[in-house]
Amino acid sequence: MKLKQDENLIRQNEEKLKKVLDVYEKRLGDSQYLAGDEFTLADLSHLPNIQYLVNGTDRAELFTSRENVGRWWGDISNRESWKKVVEMQTSPPPS
Repeated sequence: MKLKQDENLIRQNEEKLKKVLDVYEKRLGDSQYLAGDEFTLADLSHLPNIQYLVNGTDRAELFTSRENVGRWWGDISNRESWKKVVEMQTSPPPS
């Protein structure tokens, strides 16, 4: 959108996100998904924002560099239903 970005604010919020992802890393060391061993709304709600950060910015390593978070992201983002959503978002509308 060509808006001026506040790099200081971006860095501050990236540091906050790192702390959250450190908590996720620990949690995901104990279970497959955020709320246990089944995919739930807790996981589903993360898909759009992480999809943007991983594929639309240069911040993918925040997720992929953490062993458990990277595994979790790979798992939830490779679900057939999510891949269909991404495909629908990037495909031209039907004629």
